[in-house]
Amino acid sequence: MADTAYTSSKPAAAALKPTPPPPNKPHLHNPNLNRHPYRPNPAVYHRNHRRSYFCICCFWSILIIILVLLLATISGCILYLLYRPHRPTFSITSLKISQFNITTNSDGTTHLTSNLNLTLSTNNPNKKVTFYYDPIAITLLTDETQIANGSFTDSIVSGPNNITIIRSRLYSTSLLLDSTTVNQIRSDLKKKSGMRLKMLLDTEARVKIESIRSKKVGIRIECEGIHSLIPKGGGGGGKSGNSSAAATVSASISDAKCNVDLRIKILKWTFAS
Repeated sequence: MADTAYTSSKPAAAALKPTPPPPNKPHLHNPNLNRHPYRPNPAVYHRNHRRSYFCICCFWSILIIILVLLLATISGCILYLLYRPHRPTFSITSLKISQFNITTNSDGTTHLTSNLNLTLSTNNPNKKVTFYYDPIAITLLTDETQIANGSFTDSIVSGPNNITIIRSRLYSTSLLLDSTTVNQIRSDLKKKSGMRLKMLLDTEARVKIESIRSKKVGIRIECEGIHSLIPKGGGGGGKSGNSSAAATVSASISDAKCNVDLRIKILKWTFAS
C-alpha cells in the first residue's frame, strides 16, 4: 500500500501573503522650517522714521514757544511790578472852524471845503517811562463820513510826568459829499448842540523804561463827544460861489473823551486792545 504524502499549504500561503505596508505617519509641518527671518519693508521703515522725527521736532518747537511766552510773561510782570506803567492820555484842548463851505454845483454834485485848527495835549503820567511818537495822521468825521484830515509831521518825545502840546491844521478841498451826508449835516446844524464830530489819530510809538526800549507799536486815539456849529454862511448848501465866513467858531469839547487803543499787527491781521 502506497503511502500518500500530504504537503501542508499553510507555509506557502504564509509565504505568499503580502506584508502590509507600514502605517503612514502624519507629516508634521514645522512652521519655523525654511522660514526666512523677518525683514521690514525699507519704505515703511523710512516713512515711520520720518514721522517720528517730525513729531519730535513739533514737540520741541511747541515747548520752546511755550517757554519763550512764559519768560516774556514773567518779564512783563516784573517790569509792571517795578515801574507800574500807565498808558498816556490824550485830550482836545481846542478845535476852531474858520471855513466850512458846502457848495452845490449845477450838475447836482455837492462839495465841501473846510479849514480847522486843532490843539491837542498828551499827558505821560509815568515817573520812569518815556514815549516816542512817530508823525500822527488825523482824520475828522461826522457820522463816519470823512470831512477833513491833516497830520502832525514831527516826531514827539513825551518824557516822564510831562504834558506835550500838539497843534495841527485840518482841511478839505472840494470834497465830494453824498446826498445822505449833506442832509445829515443840515439836520444836525438845526440842533442846538450842532454837528456831531469824531476824530481819529493814528501813529506808532515806542516805550523806553530806563535803558530798555520796546519795538514800535501802532496806536489809535479815538476822540468822541465833539459838537460844533459852523461859521455863518458856510454851510447853507447854496449854489456855487459862496464866500467863506470871516468869523471863527469854536467847537464844544466839554464832553469830548479820547480813548487810546494799541493796534498790534501780526502778519495781515491787526488786533486792538
